[in-house]
Amino acid sequence: MQRIKKFVIILTILILAQSVLASKILIPMDRTQSDHLKAYGVVYWILKQGQNVEWLLNYRGGSFLTDSRSGIIDEMRLRGVSFEKPGNSSVMQIYSTIEQNNMDIAILEKAAKIAIYTPPNKQPWDDAVTMALTYAEIDYDKVWDREVLDGELSKYDWLHLHHEDFTGQYGKFYGNYRNHKWYRDQKQKYEAMARELGFESVSEQKKTVAARIKKYVDQGGFLFAMCAATDALDIALAAQGLDIVAAPFDGDPPDPNLHSKLDYSNTLAFEDFKLYTNPMVYEFSDIDYPPSNNPVARGAMADYFNLFQFSAKYDPVPTMLTQNHQNIVKGFMGQTTGFLRNKLKESIVVLGDVQDGKQVKYLHGNHGQGTFTFLGGHDPEDYKHYVGDPKTRLELHKHSPGYRLILNNVLFPSAKKKERKT
Repeated sequence: MQRIKKFVIILTILILAQSVLASKILIPMDRTQSDHLKAYGVVYWILKQGQNVEWLLNYRGGSFLTDSRSGIIDEMRLRGVSFEKPGNSSVMQIYSTIEQNNMDIAILEKAAKIAIYTPPNKQPWDDAVTMALTYAEIDYDKVWDREVLDGELSKYDWLHLHHEDFTGQYGKFYGNYRNHKWYRDQKQKYEAMARELGFESVSEQKKTVAARIKKYVDQGGFLFAMCAATDALDIALAAQGLDIVAAPFDGDPPDPNLHSKLDYSNTLAFEDFKLYTNPMVYEFSDIDYPPSNNPVARGAMADYFNLFQFSAKYDPVPTMLTQNHQNIVKGFMGQTTGFLRNKLKESIVVLGDVQDGKQVKYLHGNHGQGTFTFLGGHDPEDYKHYVGDPKTRLELHKHSPGYRLILNNVLFPSAKKKERKT
């Protein structure tokens, strides 16, 4: 009787296991996916429903596996996202393939609460991340200096900075646009806000904001930055208490000995850099490579960077951040296009670089309890982005590997490393 009872229990467990495995949905992220960018939005939507998703690292371009429940298939069809319904044997084969190769599984447990640091007058198409989130239908809130100084960043898991100037030089547009109405209006609004918040200059306000953002990372926040926000943030952190801006920006010249006073120990990613204080030069420092004021003449057709291949089982974080359906990604320019390798701190993990060995395009690091990830360039599908350029239409770039890097970062805070059996 006991043997019969034991057999029934085992049989029941096997039947239940078969049922669970047979009810999985696979969202492929290789070249079979009809809309890579929308797929991230579907995963985010599933997480918002309180359901976990398995991120299959290095399996078919970083595919996703989740339980098949009411409404998920309808949602994917509505958004035009490809999916598969593998049977139980196929699911077991997926797990086996992952176990035997340079692959692993990260469990996505919750939808990250997202904040975009952006001024009130910023046009949505000026920010590649805002466009990516909007296209993928991922929720986000906007924050600006007042919210940062009021401590509201603690509400968010993930913070994005784009073409932002934390040095107080109004983006260093002075040389080309100082007589344009939009520039004069922006300068006037920024100065009014600085006075309202109790600062003597925009430069002092921005340096304080930069310090608060660093504190957010230190306390466990996930920071993602692109374009000028990357080096401008570290410059502001290194220049706490220093006057680094020319007279057109704050009424007096910079400290003549500023380079001997920069505190590189206070920065996140960069060290040993020198600043460009000339207001006519559209460049913050020698971190940027190739420099905006003297670009390397490769051109769009010859500009590519390579994603580094990590061990999924031992380096899950950089593996998550580099998931893609191709390892060679076309380059794109910005005020900060890339990062000179010899300006990086030793602790930085290089995620993507250019073959010439000088330019790092994509990097990651830890600070305190949090992390930061920097991606050079302004818009992955607009090689040379200029003021006033038309909006990038992401429906024409739904397989963009550059935009996939952005959306990897959106899901990264949701991940919990799957416990491995010993």
